Amino acid sequence: MIIPARIIEKKRDKKELTSEEIRDFVQGLSTGEVTDYQATAWLMAVYLNGMSFKETVALTEAMLRSGEQYSLKHIPGVKVDKHSTGGVGDKVSLILAPLAAACGLKVPMMSGRGLGHSGGTLDKLESISGFNVKLSKSEFESVLERVGCAMIGQTDAIAPADKKLYALRDVTGTVECIPLIVASILSKKLAEGCEGLVLDVKVGNGAFMKNKPQAKILARTLVLVGRQMGLKCRALISSMDQPLGYAVGNSLEMIESIEILKSENLEKHYLGEDLFSCDLKELTLQLCAQMLEIGKLVPNLNAGRKLASEKLADGSAYRKFLELVEAQGGSRAQVENPLKLPLAPQVVQWKVKRKGYLSKIHTDTIGQLLIELGGGRRRASDSVDPSVGFLLHKKLGARLIPGDPLVTVYASPQTDLKEMEKAFQSALEVSASRKPVPKLLVDAVTK
Repeated sequence: MIIPARIIEKKRDKKELTSEEIRDFVQGLSTGEVTDYQATAWLMAVYLNGMSFKETVALTEAMLRSGEQYSLKHIPGVKVDKHSTGGVGDKVSLILAPLAAACGLKVPMMSGRGLGHSGGTLDKLESISGFNVKLSKSEFESVLERVGCAMIGQTDAIAPADKKLYALRDVTGTVECIPLIVASILSKKLAEGCEGLVLDVKVGNGAFMKNKPQAKILARTLVLVGRQMGLKCRALISSMDQPLGYAVGNSLEMIESIEILKSENLEKHYLGEDLFSCDLKELTLQLCAQMLEIGKLVPNLNAGRKLASEKLADGSAYRKFLELVEAQGGSRAQVENPLKLPLAPQVVQWKVKRKGYLSKIHTDTIGQLLIELGGGRRRASDSVDPSVGFLLHKKLGARLIPGDPLVTVYASPQTDLKEMEKAFQSALEVSASRKPVPKLLVDAVTK
């Protein structure tokens, strides 16, 4: 019989839990034998005292086995997924899934919703009218087989213990804990039936991992635990010291993603000629090359990047995205004309106030301001307004001339933007001379 208090005490006293104790505790979460207040105490003990590698593997396995597991062996092709640890303006998955599928991979992508200052892929997909992220197992497999990629949310049957712990972590200050992050990510990815996984671990002031040593530990732990459990796994560490791309907000990010997918065949730039997102495109190509190499569809990364670039340029990835949207019930008309996506009616442009060079962006503040606009969540139960957001006109290193466009804001009519503008301007640091811009790709864990 499970005695939760004994397991909590043991972790509180910095002792290593056995695989059986972890399994019993996680099972108790699923059955209700472990209460929320007991789970909260255990989470704080883990947050403060950490977990060994063996404990982390055991926790991942226990969370995986707490629910349903998909087997995709009957579907031809190599199944490789990508996961990001989250950031502001990170819409890579919207481009990457159809691009990797166009290159020949099968991409079973189980994504999350935005919580805190970090945006969620599911919310961005649902800015497309009718797009269904709640597919049944058979529907998910059907779309994956026909289209080559499918994008859904975590079902109640997949890793239910993780779902419970995730919600508790967010409200108890235990989100930034590496063993808990690792078990949460990998239990879901293993449950969805993928054979390979490429991780995009974010680092910087807009990420959960604020510095490179932290990010490197998280990346290495994810890769090692994944491999221990039979998953082909590698990680890139990328910068989140500024929003990725120019758009922050669900519909705006979808428009930006469609623009990248149509980049070589674009009649007009939906967001403006000077706002084409080179950093977003570059990171997507790098991650796709990693996925293709891990899936053994190419002999090396250079060949993977070349193939991905070709499939983006010839329109294959865009056509694949159209297939995906139609297969999951979304509006083809909105994809073909992205300006039909919901956009808030109050559109205001804030101007540059200070002369100099943009030297720092407090990216997490931009994410928090999006929440104030209604485009993000404070609690998992909150609804999201897909029409609101920010369209940045300046990135790090840009020369700032007072009066130039700084950001275009999309807001609901009742939103008072005066105080928000002050907060946004305060989130930017300006220097007299141009400072080096952080590298987009910081490091990699591939061996």
